[in-house]
Amino acid sequence: MRNQVSDVNWEERITVDPEVLAGKPIIKGTRISVEFVLELLGRGATVTDILEEYDHITAEDIQACLAYAGELLKSERIYVNPS
Repeated sequence: MRNQVSDVNWEERITVDPEVLAGKPIIKGTRISVEFVLELLGRGATVTDILEEYDHITAEDIQACLAYAGELLKSERIYVNPS
């Protein structure tokens, strides 16, 4: 079974521009942030729901948002503070 999220090259679809949304990562050519897409998905919206509401983005854009978030989490370091 192929994992479509990891197959997406998020760098082709996600950009950061200090002039747009205070430099938050966005889907190229839009003002839709990765954060916003993840929030929609986290609240239970489906890819179909998002595509119907925001018809200027694609399923691949949504996959790129997930892939971008995954990359950030891979590089995240957690420091445990003993109690």
